[in-house]
Amino acid sequence: MNLAGIGMTSQRTRDRLIQRLVEQGVGDLRVLDVMRKTPRHLFVDEALSHRAYEDTALPIGRNQTLSQPYIVARMTEALLQAGTVNKVLEVGTGSGYQTAVLAQLAGRVYTLERIRSLQDRARQRLRQLKLYNVMMRHADGFSGWPEEGEYDGILVTAAPAEIPQGLLRQLAVGGRMIIPVGPDGHQLLVCVTRKEAGYNEQVLEPVRFVPLLSGIIE
Repeated sequence: MNLAGIGMTSQRTRDRLIQRLVEQGVGDLRVLDVMRKTPRHLFVDEALSHRAYEDTALPIGRNQTLSQPYIVARMTEALLQAGTVNKVLEVGTGSGYQTAVLAQLAGRVYTLERIRSLQDRARQRLRQLKLYNVMMRHADGFSGWPEEGEYDGILVTAAPAEIPQGLLRQLAVGGRMIIPVGPDGHQLLVCVTRKEAGYNEQVLEPVRFVPLLSGIIE
């Protein structure tokens, strides 16, 4: 697939998307720059590539979705507000698009995906983009990746009913986790910051995500 894009995947189309993100309140220039140059059309089936720069979620198979660009930008911006993020844990690789954005803004990204076929496709896409600072694991997201913690940031791309305590324990002091929480139709995007004496939670906005499920699928 053409990484530069043509027609509905051209740079002009991407620039219009970035303008919409700015109008919706995304202000971190680092995030906007990375999303401007990252070929989102690479992360969907070719039949959907003409819709890649619409501000909407798109299906990627296996009942999973590629989050709308605004949500990717919002979550990434919120994560970076903690300061320098050398190590990030991503729970839910999915298509690999959010992973690609994080990889260009963090020192190293550790990403978990429970569905093997999605992980394999994401790995190929990240290699195409020459993003080599990503470590991937086929695993249950609830468990996290404790051997590589603690993390400056944790970003969760599916919604559990409540915040998993195991993930909280992998967050470094001063780090933050951005996570959607709650049942379908009543989910909130939450920012959790780890302090010396506990955790501080801040609700960012209502969202809609697929549920975070346990177990792995080959």
